[in-house]
Amino acid sequence: MLDCLGALAGACVRLWRFDGRGLRVVGNADPGWSPMVPRGAGLVPAPAGSTWLQPVLEVEGFWLQVDGANEAAMRTTAERVLPVVAALLQAERQRAFISEELAGRYEEIDLLYAISEILGQTLRLEEAGQTIVREVSSVVGARRASIMVFDEAAGALRAVAARGFGVDGLVPVSVDDDCSVAARVYRERRMVSYDPDDPESAAGECGEVRGYRGSSFLSVPICYGPAGAPLRCVGVINLTDRIGGDRFTPGDRKLVAAVANQIGAAVENARLVERDQRQQRLRHELQLAHDLQLKLLPSPAVLHGDAAVAARCLPADSVGGDFYTFSRLGRGRVGVMLGDVASHGFSAALVMALVMSAAGIHAAASVTPDETLSALLDSLSTELTETEMYFSVFYGVLDPSAGRLAYASAGHPYAFRIPRVGEPERLEATAPPLGLATAGSIQRRELPWEVGGDLLLLWTDGLVDARNSEGEPFGEQRLLAEVGARRGEPVDAIVEGVLAQADAFGSHPIDDRTLLVLRI
Repeated sequence: MLDCLGALAGACVRLWRFDGRGLRVVGNADPGWSPMVPRGAGLVPAPAGSTWLQPVLEVEGFWLQVDGANEAAMRTTAERVLPVVAALLQAERQRAFISEELAGRYEEIDLLYAISEILGQTLRLEEAGQTIVREVSSVVGARRASIMVFDEAAGALRAVAARGFGVDGLVPVSVDDDCSVAARVYRERRMVSYDPDDPESAAGECGEVRGYRGSSFLSVPICYGPAGAPLRCVGVINLTDRIGGDRFTPGDRKLVAAVANQIGAAVENARLVERDQRQQRLRHELQLAHDLQLKLLPSPAVLHGDAAVAARCLPADSVGGDFYTFSRLGRGRVGVMLGDVASHGFSAALVMALVMSAAGIHAAASVTPDETLSALLDSLSTELTETEMYFSVFYGVLDPSAGRLAYASAGHPYAFRIPRVGEPERLEATAPPLGLATAGSIQRRELPWEVGGDLLLLWTDGLVDARNSEGEPFGEQRLLAEVGARRGEPVDAIVEGVLAQADAFGSHPIDDRTLLVLRI
């Protein structure tokens, strides 16, 4: 291009650039020598005489050399050629700038695409976060970076990934901390950037010395807003220790904001996945607890040959506080116990397990039902006092050879003798519930029992308290009427029939339900 310009002007034209020490030829052939840098346009010495040297004012650092017959001709040529050279240099500089800008945009697009790939393939936020902070900090030139997510239980921001330092020793930051930039970004849901050269940019964390290599920092909120729901902040991404200049550019800020938008959905998805996994583990553990508790209850086969018994226990939750047990006591005698811990769920289930463990021991060691319940109260008194819990319990001993039932009832109102014919007979309580009863207050009662004719009927309050859609309880009378109508049937059929009627009634149980029927 310079050759063409020189040919048109009838002179030799050459372009030089000042590199800080001297002039270096950048356009046309190297003459083998370098001119001295003048203070301005004019003649400078050359091996063959003098040459004209003039700065390209529109583009700093460039000089135009023109050789000619005389000073006037060289100056005229320079003035004619200089605008064209300046335009060419500016165009080249603009092209280089655009190329650099495009290269930067491609790098940013690649980063956003890479992050999409990472988030699409990774479920664990800690895994994805570590890759993201590495990629983002590399593109924007930050030595240190971190991703913090909001921990709802702690009300704090917890670091899940970091570059330049480890996350293990980082203490969660309360979102109410006025001295934390990350907490402020989270609360206000807006970006905070500090440029030490900009007096109007945000200050640091209460003016404290942070010990970083640079002063600038960039903190961007990670927000998420599902369709139809308001935007909410779920975390913060932080960068500091800028490489190649202690300031984050507007392009850096835009890029990190775009990344934060991508991370927001990933944080929420990871949170939901983690919550779902916890719920799945909890459901599995609850099912195990449910199965284990039911295995604590004895099988009716324990009394095979001595009595026919059927029992069903239906906890309101996965586990409950209802329990029953029965045992052979020798010479045909049968012991039957049923109780209800005053609550349901895990606390009631733990007390139930203690009662079941102690009941078998005391039933075998005691002679009469009142002695059994007194021993049970004595062994569990500390636990009942500490937990502030109590339970009602019925314990009866049926002696077919004597034709009698001896029983003690600690506050359990749902115990009946159903005769072969006639009305049900309530077996009244003989003491307050265990946990409320005092030592020596438990009494015993005895009554005749028709072997092969009478039924022992026991249940817990959850069965009769269950209500239908109108709020009406299933009630004691419905249960007794159903049992009375079925009293001649096998005990299994009686239990299944009563529970089927309770379910058909439209009951919505809110407490554990247990039913036991025994014939000896």
